[in-house]
Amino acid sequence: MLAQQFNVDVISNNIANVNTHGYKKNRVEFKDLLYQTINRAYMFENGGRPVNLQVGHGVRPAATTKDFSQGAYETTDDKLDFAIEGDAFFVVRSPRGEVYTREGNLKLSITADGLKLTTNEGYPILDENGQDIIIDFDVSQLNVSLEGDLSYNEMGETIDLGQRIALVRFDNKAGLESIGDNFFAVTSASGEPMPNSESDPAVMSFLRQGMLEMSNVRIAEEMVKLIVAQRAYEVNSKCIQASDDMMGIANNLRR
Repeated sequence: MLAQQFNVDVISNNIANVNTHGYKKNRVEFKDLLYQTINRAYMFENGGRPVNLQVGHGVRPAATTKDFSQGAYETTDDKLDFAIEGDAFFVVRSPRGEVYTREGNLKLSITADGLKLTTNEGYPILDENGQDIIIDFDVSQLNVSLEGDLSYNEMGETIDLGQRIALVRFDNKAGLESIGDNFFAVTSASGEPMPNSESDPAVMSFLRQGMLEMSNVRIAEEMVKLIVAQRAYEVNSKCIQASDDMMGIANNLRR
């Protein structure tokens, strides 16, 4: 019952984030618990016992796995909206150090150095050299290439900023730690970030300006999972009740 309650909590979190840009859904993986072995299987020359006699002791959640499949694209035509095509992440400088996100609805924050490209929380988006990105021109003229190179138009001329929005990949992105606010942190299981520009062309990621990546949660799929988890919880409670009733009958036996 506790395992199914945990499952419902994960499913409800997925449903709650159905409109969260760049959100990646979770799924719970289970493992059975220890077994009580009443009789072991054995064989000898003239016979034996070909199967075990065992009884299990329940289930436990073993892991929550992120599904990093691509979400659908939403066209916004906003110059500061970006969708990542591929499995890369933006690099963000936060109070806890560098963190990573798929959320592409970026903003401009007023700083002493000028207008800085940031997340909704005001944390700077970094370029490939780990530097902040300053926008000191009309943002409506901003252009970002598929590789992340920044430029703008002025008097009909394209001017290159000499900066590229950093995109990084991980050998095991499932090992990243979710820390809230659509951010991920590096762990020893995820491995260190690798620059997207140094990736094999077959697995390189690209930026789509004027678009956002939606959550990859499918409501119909989550609702089916929710019904199954709820029914499993209900049936388990009835099993406990039936077992308790049977023990009560046994305890009240009279000669």
